[in-house]
Amino acid sequence: MRNFSPSEVAKLLGIHEGYLRQVASEGRGPIPVTVNGRRSYSVQDIHELRKVLDQGSRGTRRYLPYRTGSEHLQVISVMNFKGGSGKTTTTAHLAQYLALRGYRVLAIDLDPQASLTALFGVQPELDVGSNETLYGALRYDDERRPISEIVQASYIPDLHFIPGNLELMEFEHDTPRALMTRKAGDTLFFARIGQALAEVQDLYDVVVIDCPPQLGYLTLSALSAATGVIITVHPQMLDVMSMNQFLIMTGDLLEEIGKAGGSGSFDFMNYLITRFEPGDGPQNQMVAFLRSIFGSAVLNHPMLKSTAVSDAGITNQTLFEVDRQQFTRATYDRAIESVTSVNAEIEALINKAWGRAAA
Repeated sequence: MRNFSPSEVAKLLGIHEGYLRQVASEGRGPIPVTVNGRRSYSVQDIHELRKVLDQGSRGTRRYLPYRTGSEHLQVISVMNFKGGSGKTTTTAHLAQYLALRGYRVLAIDLDPQASLTALFGVQPELDVGSNETLYGALRYDDERRPISEIVQASYIPDLHFIPGNLELMEFEHDTPRALMTRKAGDTLFFARIGQALAEVQDLYDVVVIDCPPQLGYLTLSALSAATGVIITVHPQMLDVMSMNQFLIMTGDLLEEIGKAGGSGSFDFMNYLITRFEPGDGPQNQMVAFLRSIFGSAVLNHPMLKSTAVSDAGITNQTLFEVDRQQFTRATYDRAIESVTSVNAEIEALINKAWGRAAA
């Protein structure tokens, strides 16, 4: 994880850079590292600064924005029926952004392709063993284990994750058999993720789930556990048509799950335009088309297509991890501004669901 400049740290903490300098000069909190005359802070430093500022805060200002007892756990499922829509990239940046903003976050890779796991620096084929994915907490037999035994720490304080690999497909294979042989009191497939998360809900503020690009039992379980849904969509006709089919099938299936006792209500359900190119005329027409249909459900800020994001992905990194000096300043700044704007909008939806005033 790279270090962050004072201006970046001030934005994450929600304070002026001058106040950050004052805190450092007073000897409160960690001292920034100085290299070639430039000061910077590590992610651990940012976490320690939050603790220091929160202890000295006045009024209702909170630098550690943990949820209170009256605020329910937010479970955000990021999904799309079609691959290549930026779903995993969106999930990774959202989880890291929220953690850097001071929330306690659990990221779950529910996709057997395990791209999110790779972005977290874990090789799914080599580093993730049997029963070490969420399947271990969902399975129907005696080998099921507590979700707390599966959660791993990450290199960002207060950001934990559960890796994925091909083992997750076992849930798709086991569920039909479990439905045929189920007994009274058995937890049905659509409630199993919610049941597992209930064991650790007091430890987190937000859970972010990277769903598989298909409408199977895993995705339906993630939808049933979700309090919020983000649907990523690339603004091209084929992608929008695919999303249309996804929404039709999802609606029908959630209706059946509702009849069986499942939950189908969300605090929010929004569409995120991804890989957007502002200079592309047809894409702009498609975005206008989507806004005319879904209105305010389409997030105001799109995720821009950027070489900074794709180049960082080559080395399994996000924009929060990659060294800014690898890119031209304008390219990186444009990309990080887009990512920050999108995630700040989702953060606002979370706080609205909690009944908090806009930050």
